[in-house]
Amino acid sequence: MRLSDDKITHLTHVILNGLIRKKAVSLLKEEGIVRREIKRVIINEMKLAEDIDESVRRKLQSYSKKIYEGSPEWEVLYRKFFEEESAKKGMR
Repeated sequence: MRLSDDKITHLTHVILNGLIRKKAVSLLKEEGIVRREIKRVIINEMKLAEDIDESVRRKLQSYSKKIYEGSPEWEVLYRKFFEEESAKKGMR
């Protein structure tokens, strides 16, 4: 899933404001620096998820038996392989 830069920026504001409002964090740096770091983490996690998605899709396409995207079999295998790849890459 692709998010625009504006949406990611909005998410950083929502996340930081929520953490501050709940008093879940006390900032050691100014808010702008913290928001940039949150944004960097979001972008890195999205990139990792995209890489895993591509890897899983390649794996499913490599099967000799054609597995159609959206079929129950595809959904089960996709979820299984995605979870395996995520675990390998330390995402979960």
